[in-house]
Amino acid sequence: MEWYYIMLIVIGSIILLNTLLIFLVSYICFRMTFYVNRKKESNDEELPFGDDYDDYKDEILNNLKMAKALPHKDYYITSYDGLKLHAMYYESFKGGPIEIMFHGYRGNAFRDMSAGITRAKSVGRNALLIEQRTSGESEGNVITFGIKERHDCISWIKFVIEEFGEDIEIALAGVSMGGSTVLLASGMNLPKNVKMILADSSFHNAKDIIKKCVKDLKLPADIFYPFIKLGAKLYGKFDLEETSSIEAVKNAKVPIIFYHGLCDDFVPCEMSYKLFESCASRKKFITIPNAHHGLCYLVEPEKYVNELKKFIEE
Repeated sequence: MEWYYIMLIVIGSIILLNTLLIFLVSYICFRMTFYVNRKKESNDEELPFGDDYDDYKDEILNNLKMAKALPHKDYYITSYDGLKLHAMYYESFKGGPIEIMFHGYRGNAFRDMSAGITRAKSVGRNALLIEQRTSGESEGNVITFGIKERHDCISWIKFVIEEFGEDIEIALAGVSMGGSTVLLASGMNLPKNVKMILADSSFHNAKDIIKKCVKDLKLPADIFYPFIKLGAKLYGKFDLEETSSIEAVKNAKVPIIFYHGLCDDFVPCEMSYKLFESCASRKKFITIPNAHHGLCYLVEPEKYVNELKKFIEE
C-alpha cells in the first residue's frame, strides 16, 4: 500500500474520532444542562441545594402545604410545539386581576411559587401557578432557559383572556429562570391585558449564567460552553443564543419591577441591574440586602409588598 493511502486512513481516522468525541461531549453537556428525566420520581418538597435555604426551610414547606390544601382549579393547554402544559388557579377575588407565575430552573410551581399566592393576594390579585415544561404535570424533557418557555408564557396569556374575558387584567411574574422567561416575553407582542411584569432574581442571558455555573464547578467555561451550545442545538433542537432577556427588555412596553438579593451567589445581582439599565419601559429596581437566590420575598416580605404596591399605584 502506498504511503499516502496510509496517511489518508490515519488522518480520516483522527477526524472521525474527533468528530465522535465532539458529539459525545456535546451530548453529555446537553444531558447535564437541559435534559430532565421524567421517569425519575420528583419531590416538590426537596429544597434547592445549599445552606442558604436552611433558615427558610420550614416556611417554604408550610407555604407549599398551604398551596396544596387550598382550593384551586387545574387548567391544561397545548404548547405551540405540541406539549401538554398544566397550571393551578387560586382565586381570592372574583373577577380580579390574575398574576401568572413562572418557577425557576429545575424547580416546580409548589416549591418556588406557593408564597406567591399570598403575595399576589396582598395586592388584590388571583394567582395562576404555571408548571413549566418538564415540571409536574406539564410534558417535555428539555429545559431551554426561556427560549421556548417564552412562547408558553404567551400561550398562557391567551388562555387567560379566553377563559376569563377580554377585559381581564394580567400581571406576569417569575423567579430565576421564570423571571427571565417573563422578561423574554416582554419583548414580544403582548396583549393590552398585560399591565406589568415582576422579575425576581433573573439572569440577563443564558450564555453568561451557564458559563458562570460552569466556572462554579471549577471547569473551564470557555472550553465547555461551545459544547453546551452545540448540545442544545443538536439534541434539544433550540438555539441557546436565539434571543436574550436583555435584548427583550430593550423593546418592553409594559412596566417592569426587578427584585434581587444582594447575597445571591447563584445568579449575581449585577445581572438584574444590567436588565434594569437596558429596560425601555417604566421600571424599578429593588434590592434585598440579606437575601440569597430566590429568597427576596421570604427575607423581607413587608418591603417586597410595599415596593410592589407603590409601583402599581404609580
